[in-house]
Amino acid sequence: MVNPLLLVRPRKRRTTDLRQNQVSIPAQAVASDAIFLLLRRMRLPLVVLVVVFTVSVFGLAAVPGTDAQGTPHRLSVFEAFYVMSYTATTIGFGEIPYAFSTAQRIWVTCSIYASVIAWAYAIGMVLSLVQDEAFREAVSAQRFGRKVRHMGEPFHIIAGYGGAGSRVAKALDLIRKRFVVIDRQGARIDRLETELFTSEAPGLEGDAANSAVLGLAGLGHKRCAGVLAMTGDDLANLGVVQAVHLLRPELPVVAWSRDRAIAEHMREFGATHVINPYDRFGVYLTIGLRRPVSLQLMQWLMAPLGTPLGESAPPIPDGTWLVCAEGVFKDEIERDLRAAGYDVVHRDVHEGVGHCHGYVGFVAGADSDTVNLALGAEVRRQMPEIFLCLRQSKAAAAPLYEAFAPDSIFLAPDLVARECFARIVTPRTWAFLETVSAWSDERSQEFMDHVVQRCGTGSPNGWRLALTRDEAPGVLRWLAHDTLTLEQLLRHPTDPQRHAPVVALGLTRGGEFIAAPPESTALQPGDDLLLASPSRGYAYLRDALFNEAVIEYVVTGRAVPTTWAFRVLSRLRVSRRR
Repeated sequence: MVNPLLLVRPRKRRTTDLRQNQVSIPAQAVASDAIFLLLRRMRLPLVVLVVVFTVSVFGLAAVPGTDAQGTPHRLSVFEAFYVMSYTATTIGFGEIPYAFSTAQRIWVTCSIYASVIAWAYAIGMVLSLVQDEAFREAVSAQRFGRKVRHMGEPFHIIAGYGGAGSRVAKALDLIRKRFVVIDRQGARIDRLETELFTSEAPGLEGDAANSAVLGLAGLGHKRCAGVLAMTGDDLANLGVVQAVHLLRPELPVVAWSRDRAIAEHMREFGATHVINPYDRFGVYLTIGLRRPVSLQLMQWLMAPLGTPLGESAPPIPDGTWLVCAEGVFKDEIERDLRAAGYDVVHRDVHEGVGHCHGYVGFVAGADSDTVNLALGAEVRRQMPEIFLCLRQSKAAAAPLYEAFAPDSIFLAPDLVARECFARIVTPRTWAFLETVSAWSDERSQEFMDHVVQRCGTGSPNGWRLALTRDEAPGVLRWLAHDTLTLEQLLRHPTDPQRHAPVVALGLTRGGEFIAAPPESTALQPGDDLLLASPSRGYAYLRDALFNEAVIEYVVTGRAVPTTWAFRVLSRLRVSRRR
């Protein structure tokens, strides 16, 4: 019995930090579990085999026989061991060193049948063990842990491989980012084997909120780059956030939560980002209603590379919205619409929309796609011009919603996956998009025209450039004796009168992010630029970044020799002229 006095720890001086002690990250000892199961199940069959073989060997050595001359002869223990070794395994090499007597043949015959029964028993137990769920899970976990330990490049842990988790995994795979998956449902883990990923994605069936499972998935691995809590259970996501913060607080963690109270708990435990899809959709919806150009710019910059720029919808005037929704989605969408200055009327989803004339917009937010489409059809027949917003509950219903073509579609996993991917892969781009969400339509239109003029109508690709000795040595050499503005850096290397197809989305200086900095901004060593361009935009700046002579050409228009030989010849030519 445990001494109850040992259950009380000496009180230490506490701080406001949630993590008071640094502890080692636990991990399941799956290797020993698999070996233990194997030895425990095979103990009796192995004992039976050893007993049968031992009795057969010593019995054959004791049974009398004769040699070639008919003289009595007994096999030695070694000879009996040799004979039974190939007899018990059904190989058979004959009777050696002499032909067996009748008694010896009877004993060998009995030994053969006994060994066959023992082998059948052992093989049957092996087959039974292979089909045992506990043993298969132990072997699978052992294989999973070995794959994770041998990963030599940065990876993310994705907790939950449902709608949002699978979308994030595919997006990470497209940019050659490694990841590890944990999910409670074995069918989802089995689905990883059939996904056409460019690299192997280890998966483990288990509870992601279990710290041992997270440890097995690589939480303590030096290459772990972050954790994504994408399960459909808010409490499980909170458990993941708590485990990461208490065990490895330096790792970024992005979590999905539908409940505001649980989301607040996640923030208390240091979650880098908490995504509430219902709340975020309302934010996007109200931006599109009041400032459609700003939403158009955000969606265009978040779209895949080369996506054409579409047309923005006109803003929705003040008026009343009709909301037929239920649950948390109803509360969130009504709160956001009222915050945007609209009046809201709610009707139960089971009562139908009734008379809907006089409303400027309609939201169908039931848990059933069938109900939402039916409500949307009823509204469209009465008022075809009304702004129609529908909630899509299941991804399989996407073709129906695409054919119905409402003005806005809300699919929670898709929204979570997009935001999660943007926040962990391109955090600076996300910081820029959050700034754009507060811009006026006039400011957004001005910047969008600037991007289109510089890069074309296809959506550009965002990328980072740091003015450091490794990435821009030519720029640093120039800044050591002269100034360089952002506009000068972005000039075309072969024609200073025009610009390269590159625009600046942001500039980070001294830890402060500046969105859409003026191109007249003077650059400084250590500046971190967020640029956007078509696919080969970096190629236009590469020469200027590494060659000071190119910068002098784009700034002054004066061609300067770039190689040592031409510089020497240039000096000789100047001296001769003098």
